[in-house]
Amino acid sequence: MLFNSVDYAIFLPIIFISYWIIPNKNYVFQNFLLLIASYFFYSFWDWRFLSLLFSSTVINFLVGQKIYASADLKNRKLLLWLTIIFNLSLLFVFKYFNFFSLSFSSALLKIGLQNSPLILNVILPVGISFYTFHSLSYIIDIYKKRIEVESSFINYAVFVSFFPLLVAGPIERAQHLLPQLRQNRIFDQSKAVDGLRQILWGLFKKIVIADNAARYANEIFDHSSIYSGSTLILGAVFFAFQIYGDFSGYSDIASGTARLFGIELLKNFSFPYFSRDIAEFWRRWHISLTTWFRDYLYIPLGGSKRGIGITIRNIIIVFLVSGIWHGANWTFIVWGLINAIYIIPLIIFNANRHNLDIVSKGKFFPSFKDLMRMGITFSLTVFAWIFFRSDNLSSALNYISIIFSDSFFTIPTVLPIIYFCILIVFILIEWIGREEGYALAKIQYRLPKIVRWGLYYTLALTICYFADSENQFIYFQF
Repeated sequence: MLFNSVDYAIFLPIIFISYWIIPNKNYVFQNFLLLIASYFFYSFWDWRFLSLLFSSTVINFLVGQKIYASADLKNRKLLLWLTIIFNLSLLFVFKYFNFFSLSFSSALLKIGLQNSPLILNVILPVGISFYTFHSLSYIIDIYKKRIEVESSFINYAVFVSFFPLLVAGPIERAQHLLPQLRQNRIFDQSKAVDGLRQILWGLFKKIVIADNAARYANEIFDHSSIYSGSTLILGAVFFAFQIYGDFSGYSDIASGTARLFGIELLKNFSFPYFSRDIAEFWRRWHISLTTWFRDYLYIPLGGSKRGIGITIRNIIIVFLVSGIWHGANWTFIVWGLINAIYIIPLIIFNANRHNLDIVSKGKFFPSFKDLMRMGITFSLTVFAWIFFRSDNLSSALNYISIIFSDSFFTIPTVLPIIYFCILIVFILIEWIGREEGYALAKIQYRLPKIVRWGLYYTLALTICYFADSENQFIYFQF
C-alpha cells in the first residue's frame, strides 16, 4: 500500500478513528490494533512475505529474552552472533546473493575459467533492510545492556513493523520507540493537526517535486547519449530533487502519520541540500541510517579514537557498507566510496564538525561564503548521485564523459519552465522553515490564518492536479 494511493487515503482514517475510540485509551489494545493494521498494510505488496516478517520478529524477540536472562558472557556473545548472522543471512539471500554470484562468475571468466553462476529466482521483500536493522539494533542494545528486554511480544512486534516506517524508515531505535508503546496515548489535537500538516508537505514533496523531477531525470538518464553535457547536468540535478523529494517526502508522511497516533518517530532529514560541507550533509541526510552506522559499525570499529589511519579506514568501511546497503550493484559501492573520498579531507584537517549550527540562523539571506559552500556541497552531491542513479558503471562513466565534453557549454534542451518555478517556490519554503522539524512547521507561527489556509489549499490543489498516477517510492527497492 502506497502513501500516495487511494487505498491509503481510505485505510488511514479507518485506523485513526478505530484507534482513538478504544475505551480508556488502553495502550495494549492500541498496540494490538497497530500491529494488525501494520500487517494488513504490509500484505498489500505480497502477503507471502508476512511469514518472513513474522518469523524474523518471533526469533529476534525470543533471542533477545535469552540474551537478557543469561549471566554467561560466552553464551550471550554466542547468541548475539548467531542472531546477527541470522538477520544478515536474510538480507544476503534476498538482496545480495545474485549480485555476489554474478560478480564471482565474472571474475572467474576474466581468468579464463568457464562457469555457470547460481541465480536465485526470489523477489526482494519490501522493507527488509529497514526491519532487519530495527531487529539488529534491539538485539545489540540488549547485549550491551543499554536497554531492558521487552516482555510484551505485541509491543516488540509493533516496534519492528509499525506501518508508517515499516517499508522505508526511519530506522527506529528501541530506546526511543518502545517506551512510547508502553504507555497510554491520549489524543492531542494540536499534535494531530501538526501531523496532518507534515503529511501534506510530504505528499507535495513526493507527488509534485519528486514525481515531476523523475519524468525529466528518467528521460535524460535513459537517453543520455542523445543529449548535451549541459542537459545531462540538469538530469543529475533533477534526480537530486527526485530522490530528496521522494525519500524525505516519505519520511514526512511517516512522521506525520505516527503523530496522528500520538507517537514521535526519529527525524530522518534536516534540509540536507542547505549543507555547507559533506560532513554536514551526512548529518542531515537519512539521519536514522547515518547514526545507525555510527553507533553499530563506526564506533565498534574504533571510531576516531585510534589515530588518523584507523579513522580513515573506518570511514571507508562505513561508506562502502552504506553503498552496499542501498543495493546490490557496483554503482552503489562506487557512490559510497566517492562520499568517503569527499569526507576524508575534512577528517584529516579536523574540519568535519565546523558546521554544526543551522546555516544563516535567524537570517533570511545567507552570506556569500555560506552560499558558495552550499553550492559546492550540492554540486559534489549531485556528481555522486550520477553513480547512484545509473544502471551500471559503464553508463555512469559515459554520462560523466558527455558532461565534460564541448557540449557542456551549450544551452540545455530540456527546460521545464513551470517545474522550475514550482521548484523555486519549494526551495524558498524549505529555506524559510529550515530551523524547524519540517518546512511547514514554522508557517503556523509566522503567517496570518487566512494566508496559512490559502497556502494549505494551494498545496492540496497542486497535489491533486499532479496526482495522475500512484508512483512507488524510490527507497522501497532498498
